[in-house]
Amino acid sequence: MITHENFATEPWQLRETALDLDVLAQSESVFALSNGHLGWRGNLDEGEPHGLPGSYLNSVYASHPLPYAEAGYGYPESGQTVVNVTDGKIIRLLVDDHPFDLRYGELRSHERVLDYRTGVLSRSAEWTTPSGRTVRLTSHRLVSFAQRAVAAISYTVETVDGPATVALQSELVANEQLPTVSGDPRMAAAIEAPLLPEEHYAHGTRLRLIHCTATSGQRVAVAADHFVDGPEGTAWAAESEPDVARLTVTATLAPGQRLELVKFVAYGWSAQRSLPAVRDQVEGGLAGARSTGWQGLLDAQRACLEEFWSRADVEVEGDEEVQQAVRFGLFHLYQASARGERRPIPAKGLTGTGYDGHAFWDTESFVLPVLTHTAPYGVASALAWRHSTLPRALERARQLGLEGAAFPWRTINGAECSAYWPAGTVAFHVNADIAAAVERYVFATNDREFLRGPGLDLLVQTARLWRSLGHFDADGVFHIDGVTGPDEYSAIARDNLYTNAMARRNLRAAADAVSLHPDRAPDLGVSAEEVADWRNTAARTAIPYNERLQVHEQSAGFTDQEPWDFEGTSEEQYPLLLHFPYFDLYRKQVVKQADLVLAMFACPDEFTPEEKARNFAYYEQLTVRDSSLSACCQAVLAAETGHLRLAWAYTREAALMDLDDLEHNTRDGLHMASLAGTWIALVQGLGGLRRIRPAQAAPPQDQPSGATRAEGPQAPVLFAPRLPSSLTRLAFNVRVQERLVRVDMGRSTARYTLLSGEPVSVMHHGTLVALTADTPAELPVPPAPEAPEPRQPKGRAPGT
Repeated sequence: MITHENFATEPWQLRETALDLDVLAQSESVFALSNGHLGWRGNLDEGEPHGLPGSYLNSVYASHPLPYAEAGYGYPESGQTVVNVTDGKIIRLLVDDHPFDLRYGELRSHERVLDYRTGVLSRSAEWTTPSGRTVRLTSHRLVSFAQRAVAAISYTVETVDGPATVALQSELVANEQLPTVSGDPRMAAAIEAPLLPEEHYAHGTRLRLIHCTATSGQRVAVAADHFVDGPEGTAWAAESEPDVARLTVTATLAPGQRLELVKFVAYGWSAQRSLPAVRDQVEGGLAGARSTGWQGLLDAQRACLEEFWSRADVEVEGDEEVQQAVRFGLFHLYQASARGERRPIPAKGLTGTGYDGHAFWDTESFVLPVLTHTAPYGVASALAWRHSTLPRALERARQLGLEGAAFPWRTINGAECSAYWPAGTVAFHVNADIAAAVERYVFATNDREFLRGPGLDLLVQTARLWRSLGHFDADGVFHIDGVTGPDEYSAIARDNLYTNAMARRNLRAAADAVSLHPDRAPDLGVSAEEVADWRNTAARTAIPYNERLQVHEQSAGFTDQEPWDFEGTSEEQYPLLLHFPYFDLYRKQVVKQADLVLAMFACPDEFTPEEKARNFAYYEQLTVRDSSLSACCQAVLAAETGHLRLAWAYTREAALMDLDDLEHNTRDGLHMASLAGTWIALVQGLGGLRRIRPAQAAPPQDQPSGATRAEGPQAPVLFAPRLPSSLTRLAFNVRVQERLVRVDMGRSTARYTLLSGEPVSVMHHGTLVALTADTPAELPVPPAPEAPEPRQPKGRAPGT
């Protein structure tokens, strides 16, 4: 999008200077507003034209049967698809009986701006009707961070060249007609008319619709109230029917006169509360919005974002597009999590229906690491949701004949809803991804209460799965057979390295957590013998390695498989999953997304620097990046192994995934993991942020002049900053161990400042440094190691 001629590159906002209907659906995704509870796509105020109308409530879905040609034991019986709930965005404009439709008359100007600091989507337009009358309109839209049930719109119209009769129709619309879904399996399944009407109401300036989802039994209520300001003679009337409630405001405007409408909308839903209770819920939300007022909502929105940016901002000097993109990504991550409150963070957030609105392991492995260091309360909320689904995960494990918990590959309500069993049944690594998110969150925040409660439950039950899933061979080596790792072009593998390495981490974290809270062990039925068994299993878990090639294997035997014919694969045949059978992909050396490379990123202590360099070079030749999850991981390992040009190319790919619509599916919603990947590539890639176990931390080296020698235990946090030649500066804040640390990187030096919290030690390229509020440290940046840059498959190099 930012390379489209209608989009400007600016550091703190996304600006569209003209309207192009060819990219309307994509613009609806990038201009989407959300707070984690409620999401509005960036549809035009008038509702039409549109690419994909969308109003979403987190975890409101329609259930539907999953068809199978041949059913099998343990196959999920039903799926879940996010529902487009009642649309409260619509404000239609008629000028002398001409509907304002951008496809008719003359659109003289049109601009939309999404401001990351105010959280407001603003729009201005000038339009001439087919009969020649010109009007100017402005609108401002927000989804409130302070009042999670509330969204609001300020809409103003004025005449430019003569008097006109103007009508505004503010509507609540249920069961909007959706566009036909293509055959692309990544797109959501369309559910026609998913809402059954229960109540409609219109009186004065108030509107309300209440519906129940036809298949999942969730009650959805939406209410709206309005403030009207116009010239003398302005009138209004309200009406409603089962799927539409409408307030029509009419006025005759002389040149320069204005008609202003402020619309407050409140949403609520429940699978358990009665109709009167849900009605009262939205009426209460609406009363709060009216009491706060439009300006109060604006002020609260800005205050929330000022506090967020004080912790989360990343400054990039040398690439304006990436500067814009990283703030765009952080803004949308904040939107996806700010008021989720024990609900999932879907792969698309609340920006579209892609992937049916499901949450995947993407959340724990990509989104939560960023939020952990920038907005950790969102992490606690997302993990609390996982904990709330633990009973379903325990039940799923029993169904599969396993102990502990088996969390779903893709879900909305906690039940597995993938009809493709090689992923839905055997992608068990999601368990370890959840455990790693718990461990990371507790380390960054020191939230011992969470660890003692939900965190310990999650760690214990995920650890139990691994012990029952794997087995010891005759030599005492622990194997995990028949699993699918992160790379979806390989399945049903033995000893997937990522899975095994993460399982080891899971087992050790569970053992450590039980040791910290032994009083809870009886509640969970954990014995000293079980804890000892977890540690022994972790120590003996297989890590596949090819001695001949001197590289680790993605899974046992992977490096002996036939290589994919990259030379014979045309550019038009990517992504491969849309042009080749999975059978062929599964038995060849081809990687959809970083798998072993992700293991080196997630478990850095498991590999030596030399192993990382050899592994990275080997798997670069095989990775086609048919997934948006890949580029940021490759950026991190490229930076760590000294390939800074390549690291920057991957960083840009992750950053521009949606803004440049690189996978041609931004219309379906934003890629939350890739938005997070921009931060990951910058902070964990170029900044080198890692957590290292103290026992394995590198020994302190001689300090440069002015550095302070840290005392006490070795630093648990490592920074290894290096900039590519295209950048002159990179600065960011990170939260570590209840402290906020600022890192300011230049070409030759890096400066560390403790912004808040008790003194802390950090490690800079192996040098241990103590930081206090009064003693920042500035250290030289060593040159990157020199090595030939790895090659990618034909036509799959980043930036091509």
